[in-house]
Amino acid sequence: MGEMSVPDDALWGASTQRAVLNFPVSGHTLPAPFLRAIGLIKLVAAQVNADLGLLDEPKRVLIQRVAREIIDGQHVAQFPVDVFQTGSGTSTNMNVNEVIVARAAQLVGNDGPILHGHDDVNRSQSSNDVIPSALHISVALSLAHELAPALATLATALHGKASEFATVVKPGRTHLMDATPITLGQEFSGYAAQMDKGCERVARAVTLLSELAIGGTALGTGLNAPATFDLRMCAGINAETGLRFHPARNHFEAQAARDDCVEVAGQLAAIVASLTKLANDLRLLGSGPRAGLGELSLPAVQPGSSIMPGKVNPVMSEMLIQVGLYVQGLMQTVIACGREGQLELNATLPLLAYCLHESIHCLSQGARLFCARCVIPLRADSAHCAELAGHSLMLVTALTPRLGYDLAAAIAEQAQATGLSLRAVVLQRGLLTPEEVDGLLDPLAMAHPHRTAPRT
Repeated sequence: MGEMSVPDDALWGASTQRAVLNFPVSGHTLPAPFLRAIGLIKLVAAQVNADLGLLDEPKRVLIQRVAREIIDGQHVAQFPVDVFQTGSGTSTNMNVNEVIVARAAQLVGNDGPILHGHDDVNRSQSSNDVIPSALHISVALSLAHELAPALATLATALHGKASEFATVVKPGRTHLMDATPITLGQEFSGYAAQMDKGCERVARAVTLLSELAIGGTALGTGLNAPATFDLRMCAGINAETGLRFHPARNHFEAQAARDDCVEVAGQLAAIVASLTKLANDLRLLGSGPRAGLGELSLPAVQPGSSIMPGKVNPVMSEMLIQVGLYVQGLMQTVIACGREGQLELNATLPLLAYCLHESIHCLSQGARLFCARCVIPLRADSAHCAELAGHSLMLVTALTPRLGYDLAAAIAEQAQATGLSLRAVVLQRGLLTPEEVDGLLDPLAMAHPHRTAPRT
């Protein structure tokens, strides 16, 4: 394609420079974990090619030395290609190949072998199997090492609050209206269970990404790669990552479709739903402090108003809700990308990598900050919760087995109309003794109808 001028301080070459000039779209480059995964593939491929007699030892050493630098996060500025580029990610694969060649030349000068980007660094590979493999590897690692610990920490904190609030009785609410009593601990045990399930969803997502396209080369046929290349590559990648990858069951599916990523998007969308419900519920329960529900005391992390002195807002909940909205949009993009595979290749790979990594990063950071600055310092207003529970008309539900639904409803209606308590109405009508009505209308006992002692 003719000559191409490249900056003197750049390690990249002509292919990368053409991509830089062709795609000055967003200013967003590929995520660092994704680039590190390509470096990992180059590192393992050099070893596999050397073991198979396809690469001599000095070249293997050089490729692996530079690939290790990339894995360690060096040379970040040498990967300038925009996310919105060739849909196969070929520009980024070539970028990595060129950086390895140029950096190797720096290291050995005139005293060592000269690497070739295609014949040596990219041997037995194609962008069409390298980039999907890097996508799976990098997203799986980010899920396992970033999102899973964040959700596990939040789950632990919520389990702790469930235990702390085990005897704090309060009114339950359905349709945002008063319902029968519940303990705050029971309510928080539900939130903790959602986060436990979130951790399980992350584990499933990691498993979904365990198939690698590497070894399929251009179309899935494995042309120009040894027959055992895929197995050897997965073994080397597993040794480096500690995860369990294996060759794709069908290499044609592994390159033509991105259904696994779409399914991962579904798992992340479910996690978003859990986190958003938690954030919304906590800001509702903490609303007030005098004109809202006021059952929780939310930590004051910053002033809430430029005009109202002393106002404190549920800003950590608001942060997490916005993260959820953002990630939900990114997951819709992933789903749309999954539909964009035509014939033997899906041509949205860089965008898929960006959306998945951006989502995992934001969810991980959001959950971690929400846990530290909202959940852990959270306090319950036990007296206020008990007062609300004691005044709830839905305590009348406990009278239904003794008095029947219709009479219980009439009692609730009379209490609401007259302002009397349920107890007073029952006694006024002479329906039960004081001891009987007190036993039936005990909110804490109603929250644990099948146990003598409360537990979470």
